[in-house]
Amino acid sequence: MKTKILINGIGRIGKAILKIILENKDFETFEVVAINEINPYIENIIYSINHDSTYGNIKNKFKVLDDNYIKNSDAKIKILNHKDLSKIDLSNIDIIIDSSGVKSAISVLQNLPVKAVFLTHPNSQADINVILGVNEEKIDVNKHKIISTSSCNATALLPALKLIDDKYEILCGDIVTIHPLLNHQRVLDGHYVASQTREVEYNFEFGRSSTQNIIPNQTTTIKACSFILPKVNADLISSNSLRVPTDTVGAINVTLFTKKNSSKDEIINLFETYEKNQKFDVVLNNFEPLVSSDFKKEHKTTIIDHRYTDVKNQNMIKLLVWYDNEWGYASKVVDILKYYTDIKKG
Repeated sequence: MKTKILINGIGRIGKAILKIILENKDFETFEVVAINEINPYIENIIYSINHDSTYGNIKNKFKVLDDNYIKNSDAKIKILNHKDLSKIDLSNIDIIIDSSGVKSAISVLQNLPVKAVFLTHPNSQADINVILGVNEEKIDVNKHKIISTSSCNATALLPALKLIDDKYEILCGDIVTIHPLLNHQRVLDGHYVASQTREVEYNFEFGRSSTQNIIPNQTTTIKACSFILPKVNADLISSNSLRVPTDTVGAINVTLFTKKNSSKDEIINLFETYEKNQKFDVVLNNFEPLVSSDFKKEHKTTIIDHRYTDVKNQNMIKLLVWYDNEWGYASKVVDILKYYTDIKKG
């Protein structure tokens, strides 16, 4: 019997999750039976799924079946328009993937009559925050109902930090995330930006043109990491972010000081050995002269660009990590979902 899924919020991440589930033959045990979206225009929902400026148009296009359903040759999906998940009839739903970005009260989510709710944002109140390659083995399907799949940045960064910390012990460090623009930013200069879903009351810089500027900002990457590995927190690693005028694929510039000495060759070997033996598609080692768009739609999310791997004075490690912040991150959400359901089935 297929696992019945409701996707709550069909924005950039929700659409990527939907397409990955539909396109990947490994996930035929999943069935997306419903999408809950506050956009009231079903024709616009279909349009945004069928046509995508970043990843291209899908071949198997959806059409309106009637007032409440969309359909293609692979799927028939009911479209709902509820602001409150508790108002939805969930009798036919096993799992909710909440990609709305709205931080609902955990108590409300706990009371929903489903097996699990997956949140596509970090949440300290979730039963567990999970990143593959870091702590997936701690998932307890009998105890963990509200499961956060963390953030795109943390998903890319933390496997690398854990690998180095386990081997060399991180004393301190710094990261800079170079992040593509997002929908809450302005195309041209305007007034400040507020974001309820991101808990931002006001941000002057995001009121500036996202297509004309590199915009500095704070990042919650290290905070998200701390929900999974408490040692990796703001006292250990400082951080900031630069928003740049590209559509997808981010990078993280990493500087780490370690207790134990290492060399450039040892660090490269560490990641190469991990890639060969990894249980999940997380780490990818790159040596080619590539640029950000070359990693578009790459499902591996900790892409170490070894052209820039370096070690100074035996204990300062430099890394450059690439990741597709939309498709790559969404693929890890689906991988975690598959891992959870495999455990559930025993």
